[in-house]
Order: sequence, then C-alpha cells, then structure tokens
Amino acid sequence: MSETLVKTISIPVTGMTCAACASTVEKTLSEQSGVNKAEVNLADHSVQLNASEELDLKVLNQALEQVGYGLIIASSDEETKELAEEAQRNRYQDTKRNLIGSALFALLVFVIGMFFMDWADGAYWSLGLSIPVLFIFGKDFYIHAFKQLRVRTASMDTLVSLSTGIAFLFSLFNTVFPEFLLANGFEPHVYYEAATVIVTFILLGRTLEERAKAKTGDAIKSLMGLQPKEVIKIVDGQHQLTPLSSIQPNDTLLTKPGEKIALDGEVIEGNSFVNEAMISGEPMAVEKQIGSKVFAGTINQKGSLTIRVDKVGKETVLGQIIEVVRKAQGSKAPVQKLVDKISAIFVPLVIGISLLTFAAWGIFGGEDALVHGLIAAISVLVIACPCALGLATPTALMVGMGKAAQNHILIKDAQSLELAHQVNAIAFDKTGTLTIGQPKVTRIEWLNDEAKQQSELLVAIEKHSEHPLAEAIVNAFEGELSGQISPSDFQSITAAGVSANYLGQPFYIGNKNLLTGHGIQPDARLETLANQWQNEAKTVVWFANGDKALAVLGIEDPIKEKSVKAIEKLHIQGIETYLLTGDNKQTATHVAEQLGIQNVKAELLPSDKSAFVKRLQSKGKKVAMVGDGINDSEALAVADISMAIGKGTDIAMDVAQITLIGSSLNTVPAALKLSSKTVKTIRQNLFWAFIYNLIGIPIAAGILYPFNGFMLNPMIAGAAMAFSSVSVVLNSLRLRATRL
Repeated sequence: MSETLVKTISIPVTGMTCAACASTVEKTLSEQSGVNKAEVNLADHSVQLNASEELDLKVLNQALEQVGYGLIIASSDEETKELAEEAQRNRYQDTKRNLIGSALFALLVFVIGMFFMDWADGAYWSLGLSIPVLFIFGKDFYIHAFKQLRVRTASMDTLVSLSTGIAFLFSLFNTVFPEFLLANGFEPHVYYEAATVIVTFILLGRTLEERAKAKTGDAIKSLMGLQPKEVIKIVDGQHQLTPLSSIQPNDTLLTKPGEKIALDGEVIEGNSFVNEAMISGEPMAVEKQIGSKVFAGTINQKGSLTIRVDKVGKETVLGQIIEVVRKAQGSKAPVQKLVDKISAIFVPLVIGISLLTFAAWGIFGGEDALVHGLIAAISVLVIACPCALGLATPTALMVGMGKAAQNHILIKDAQSLELAHQVNAIAFDKTGTLTIGQPKVTRIEWLNDEAKQQSELLVAIEKHSEHPLAEAIVNAFEGELSGQISPSDFQSITAAGVSANYLGQPFYIGNKNLLTGHGIQPDARLETLANQWQNEAKTVVWFANGDKALAVLGIEDPIKEKSVKAIEKLHIQGIETYLLTGDNKQTATHVAEQLGIQNVKAELLPSDKSAFVKRLQSKGKKVAMVGDGINDSEALAVADISMAIGKGTDIAMDVAQITLIGSSLNTVPAALKLSSKTVKTIRQNLFWAFIYNLIGIPIAAGILYPFNGFMLNPMIAGAAMAFSSVSVVLNSLRLRATRL
C-alpha cells in the first residue's frame, strides 16, 4: 500500500453495547486489508480508521456483520450524521420500552413467587410471564452473549444471559417434571422471579447509559451551529449566496451587522466591533479595521466587513476546537472498565467451577450424586449472578447525582466521579466564572457638584456610541434620567472615544489622549484617582467639555460575591489554583490578588489554555478546569475533570463533566467532596459484590457438605443473590445523608 495515500475517517457503528463489543470491532477492522489502525469511540458509537484511500467500506461492513455489528454508510457526511443520530434515538427508545415492559411482567412474577408460593398453578403463570421478560424484552443480552462467544470474549451480557438462562431452564424443568426431584427427596423450586428481576435491573442500568450517550453529540452540534450554512461571496463585485462548504482560501466574503463570521480571515474593507467571546472569553467586543484578523463563530456587531478567507474547515480556530472536543468525548469510566475486565475473567471461571462441581459430585458424591451434582451446579450459577456487580456503579451514580442535583450540581458521567476526588489543581477561567462577566461602572468621580449636573448629557452622548463600554455607562445611570437632552454632531474617534456638541459647546468621552489632543489637562485630583484605578486594572474613561475634565469613570468586571470564599475552601483542601484568561496581564493579576490565587496566565487563546492544562498533567497533576464560555471548551475537554458554570454557554456545559447550576463557585468544593463519597460507595459496592461471590460460590458448590452435611438449596442461593443486590442498593442510599 502506498504510504502517501492514507486518510483518517470516522464512521458510525451499530450493535455495540460494552467494552467487549468495542474490542471486537477494533480487532475485526484492524485485521482487514487497507486498515492501518481502528479506534472505537464507544461514547458516540463510532470508529476512527486510519486507512488507505482505496478502502472499500462495504467490505468492512461485511466483515463486521459476520460478528454481529455493522457500519452506517451514506452518500454524504450530513446523511451519515443524520442516520447515526436516528440510530442513537431508536436505541434509547428501544431500551426504554424494554425496561418498562420487563418491569411490569417481572413485578407480577415477583408477587406470585413471594406471596403465592403454594398456589398450584403459580409456577405455570410465572413461566408464561417470564418468557416475554427473557426472550422479548431481554433478548439483546442473549444475542450479544452469542456474538461474544463467536469471537471468544465475555462480558456482563454473558453473565446475565448465562445465569438467567440456566435459572429459567432449571425452573422450566421443575415446572413440567416436578416428580423427578420429588422422587429423590428434593422440593422442585422455581426461580422465575430471580431471572426476571435480574433482567429488569440490568435493563435499568442500560437505559440510564443510553440516555447519557444520547447527549454526547450535543457539544459538537452546538459548535457547528456557530457557523452559517450559507455565506455571501463577492465575485467581480457581485454578491452571491453560496454554501459554506464550497468556500476556499482567498475567497472574499461579506459579513453584515449581526451575522456570524463564517471562517477565519482578514478584514480588507469596513470597520466594526466583533464579539469574540467564543475565542477570548471576554465580553467586551473588539474593534476590527482593515488588516485585522477575524475568526469563525465570532459575531459581527454593527458595521459591515469584507473578509478575505485564510482558513476553512478543520483549519479554523473553531474547527480545531471541534476536533479536540470530538476526541475528548470518547473517554470511558475507569470503574466500568474494571468491571468489564473482571467480568471477562469471572464468567469462564464461574462456568468452570459449575462444571467442576457437577463432575466432583458425580465422582465423589455417592448415593444421589447426580441429583446433588445438578443442584450444586445450578446453585453455583444462580448465586454467581452478576446483579450486584451490575448495580454497584449505576445505583451509586443515581443516588450521588440526585444528591448533587439537590445541591445545584449536575454530574454528567462516571469518569468525573472516579477522578474528581483526586484533583489537586484547579484552573479557573476569569470572565463569567470568577467575575460577573459584564463590564460595570464601579467608580465615578466628578470635578464638583456643578459638573455632576452634566450626568444626563454624558448618558445622552453614550447612547449614540457603538462601543461596549458605552453600554456600561448608560446602564450605570439607567432609570435616573429624563431623556430630554439631544446632543448634535456626534462623532466616533478611532482608538480614542467620541465627541458631540450641546448648546454650542463641545463634549468629549474617551481616554486621556482624547482630552490632551484637544488641549484639555485633567484636574490633579481626578488624574491621581485615574492612575490609581488603572493600577487596579480598571478601564478609565474621561468626560470633558472644551475646557476641562468634568468626571472620570472606572469600569471593570466585578468579582462574584462568593468567589473568594470558594477559593479559600479549595486552598484549605490543599488544592492549587490557577487563573487562565484571555484578558491582559494587569487585569488578570489584579483579579488573582483579590481572590488569593497565586498562579496567573494571561492573554491566552483557547489552544493556550488547553496546552497549559496538559503541561500541568505532564507534571503528575490531576487537573480540573472551571469555565463558562466556548473559549473554555477546548481546555474543558482535555482536563481530567471539567466543570462549567450553569449560566455559561451551552457548549461549555455540554463538554463539561460537571455543571454548576447558577453562578456560585461554592459548589466546586462541594462537588469534589461528593465525588469522594460517591466513589467510596461504588468501591464498597464492588467489594461486597465480589466478596459475596467468593464466599457464596464455594458454599453453593457444596464445600461444607463433607463437614456438616450442609447442601445449599438453589432457592436459598436465589435469595442470597437477591440480598446481595438489596445490600448494594441500601449502601448506595446512604449517600443521601451526606452533608456537603
């Protein structure tokens, strides 16, 4: 194969349910001609292939179909995406319907088995009600177990299908031929309730899992929604409405006021302010002139811009962010991976013990060895049911997430609970996370009482301005003014401010250069205050008439009320804190000093933030990132734990593993504490589930029989299995009492 003709493509896969499925798909595809590497993303049911250009996807699909899976192949990327989303929705709805149907039938079987044990026809009713549960609503367990058997792998599906299948078949035999055991002195018990309840509980876990997976693509959709599907292309002076996909570098585009900039490029005509919050995270719009760089997804405010395209597709800053998020969303929960690995060993081990038990009884059992051996082998399989294993993680997650929701914390996945308590470094975005996220006038000083009477004129002039700081000044006096003053000859002065006339006198609003340029020297007292505010990282705005400075205003993005307390709690817990921002160094340092954050990185692009997080990780740190904007999504995606402020952007919340509802940062230390408690509960559940099997299986096999004649009845084995599941649920419910 030519080394130069290589491509990387991502294709949706159908039929996968667990890590064993992903492993099988990767192994099958990697063995096909032309495929260099196959890497499955179980989160969004896709596989990324590094393969030759001549690769035939139909041949790959045929290879997967032989082991029970398939590829979604369509004529275009858009159609493939739509088919994959439809398959995902159908998968969730099917699992949900199976859960509801299984629960209804299992409840009836349970009532009959527990409260009508002496009913003569009860076994036949239970048999009839169990068939839909196992072979209609729970058929996927058996189908997947068979697929895995064909490629010599095992998973939780194998455990579920084996234990419930054996319990059902044994119960069926005892229902139809009860005299066989009666003739040998044994009561012909049935275990339909155990089999149906197992299937129902495992379906509950699967439903929760599919519901979570159904939202894994929302982040990508939000990012892609930042670009328009059609743009205005300028060709020989003519405006042509053109699909975005057909635009190439060096094409010329027109972006009107209020529209999103479609691609990265350079302004070649026009002047405007552009909201670049998705890149820098800063709420203040940036002025764009000829020669200025603009980026896809940012919003043009009031002026029209003519842009020469520099980068398209994945090469844009937005495209690079999308790719980082797409890759990061393939993460898997470490706890569940551990369970899958253990299950792969546990299943053949249990089967082996069951067969060994039957053989041992046949050889050394003496009288009634066959019956004793059969009952012991069945008891081993029934008592080794993985219900407790299957419930260990989802029940703790359900209770933990419910507790978190009560405390304004939304936890997205198991991986966050597995790692959050290990966090020893937290990086915070500034604007909208530590601060309110909106410029406000926090200080104003007038020359004297007479000058203060000009406040209405100040606002009247600023209402004509497009500058973002003008809005902050207008808002500062909202509701206090009559609105009857009308200045004339308004002018916007680039990089300086604005001017206007009123009653024949000129007035100026802007920086100090605007004043000195018109021969105005500010009062010494006002200038001293202005210098002090600048040292505090405030933006200083002057208001003057033609002769003197009337007032000076200090504008800043105020720190949230509870941010200081939250940082103090984290420091008490021994966690290092970092401030990462696209704002200037002076402002960032001032904010950090107010909060007590020692580590500051300013003037960062989204890629710089994510690179810094990676550097911390390379030093052995477990890093959490807390942010609220699109510009934070790349760093959120690569962090060990990502937290988004609930009042931030949709993309930040989609990427984040933990969403903090509202704007208070006090929920950050609370989330870490809850993580520790939840992970501890999961580990306790798994420990007792395995200990139960380690103790129960030997007893079920008859290890005590030679010493005291004790032979475990399969009914008792079924009860023990049920108790193990109940104990896991009760232990998980203890999380509700946790104080955060």
